Amino acid sequence: MKFNMGSADRIIRLLVASTVAALYLTDQISGLAAIILGASALIFALTSFAGVCPLYLPFRFSTKKTEKLA
Repeated sequence: MKFNMGSADRIIRLLVASTVAALYLTDQISGLAAIILGASALIFALTSFAGVCPLYLPFRFSTKKTEKLA
């Protein structure tokens, strides 16, 4: 698979995932909200580590900067 996530996109997703984890661990969120946000945070973390967002693929969208050859 071709990488389609830039570093800023990956960092933002990791920050969101870690924020949701912190809210859950400090009992600020619970119940259905915790399940939905937890699942979203897990997906954000996995896509961030992989560097590929499957939702970007059908739209041929990419946040990764293209490298210029000299």
